[in-house]
Amino acid sequence: MSAWQNASKAAGDGVKKLGALPMKVCMVAYTFYEQDNRVRRYAETLAKRGDRVDVVALHMEGQSAREVIEGVTVYRIQRRVVNEKGKLTYLAKLLFFFLRSFAFLTWKQLHERYDLIHVHSVPDFEVFAALVPKLMGSKIILDIHDLVPEFYLSKFDASSNSATFRLLVAIERMSASFADHVIAANHIWLKRLRERSVKSGNLTVILNFPDTDIFHLRGRNRNDHKFIMLYPGTLNYHQGVDISVRAFSQIADKCPEAEFHIYGGGDQIEFLKSLIAERGLQKRVLLKSSRTLQEISSIMENCDLGVVSKRSDGFGNEAFSTKIFEFMTVDVPVIVPETAIDRYYFNDSIVKFFKANDENSLAEAMLQMIKHPELRETLVRNAREFIKDYVWEKNKGVYLDLVDSLVTAPGRQAAAKK
Repeated sequence: MSAWQNASKAAGDGVKKLGALPMKVCMVAYTFYEQDNRVRRYAETLAKRGDRVDVVALHMEGQSAREVIEGVTVYRIQRRVVNEKGKLTYLAKLLFFFLRSFAFLTWKQLHERYDLIHVHSVPDFEVFAALVPKLMGSKIILDIHDLVPEFYLSKFDASSNSATFRLLVAIERMSASFADHVIAANHIWLKRLRERSVKSGNLTVILNFPDTDIFHLRGRNRNDHKFIMLYPGTLNYHQGVDISVRAFSQIADKCPEAEFHIYGGGDQIEFLKSLIAERGLQKRVLLKSSRTLQEISSIMENCDLGVVSKRSDGFGNEAFSTKIFEFMTVDVPVIVPETAIDRYYFNDSIVKFFKANDENSLAEAMLQMIKHPELRETLVRNAREFIKDYVWEKNKGVYLDLVDSLVTAPGRQAAAKK
């Protein structure tokens, strides 16, 4: 068993160690807090054990600028519509968020000091928004969800030989050096970061483990005779949802009971709508809006098959999809592309692989899973055992031990002894 799975000891129960003072923590993330399992999981875990947690995040239409969610105070400082088509538009939004979060953290730090600032990338340079808190003694974590240089190549079809790519690697290196500790989202990226950006030992892997308070069996409530395939998540190019649509069009006539439901938002929405119409699948492939994590958990449990079809380009080949874990927690079998990251963590006994980027291979896998319920049952049974070691409850001790080891200011230690 890996090291992070064995770390769930004193801090793993989510209870503050005896005598320790509550921390004041701020999470900073260019994301919609309600929909981001990773950020919510960290924040709510700290709040549940008694720490005071603020989150700086994005704003959706209809939301308040400040809201308390599960004991976490969420400050929404910038509205975002996920419709960026060009590099400058995307960068401008990131820069505006950086400036607003810099001002927020500076003002807060001058009035009530944070012990810890946990910054979530993308972008890496967002960590410098915590400059004033760092100068005043706060500890800084940079959590690299996605490697920005590779993400840039995928999003804008750029070259790894470009000056921009080299600049992004340099920014990654400076950002990692500024932070007191870096979290990598998977073991492949841990190796990459060690090679090019993080030379010290201040680097830890924490996978995007599903939170079983959210993703657990509630009981299926569907009683129709349909076979529902599902993709819930971001709709961008590297996720390859269009590959799933093309594959489904090949088997639609052979499986009249099958439907493919897609939940999410992103810059591929209009393209997917046109592709669905082009294939005449408007009644069989349903595009639906994003949902809260709790709603998505129930929707996942009530489907028959999960489909993850991300592309195996430089980024997608190594980006870990937590949707696979989430499907496993609710006893749903899942089809997965043969990417480097998925072969690293999974095998044929727990997921159904298909040749990445290949709609014909995916169509064949869909058909096989639909026609063979015994295969689905075997995968679910094996995955049920596998996932026991890959849930947040089993692994959160790694994160809690990390933040406790960072925040060791003498004043807090002395107060804790009183």
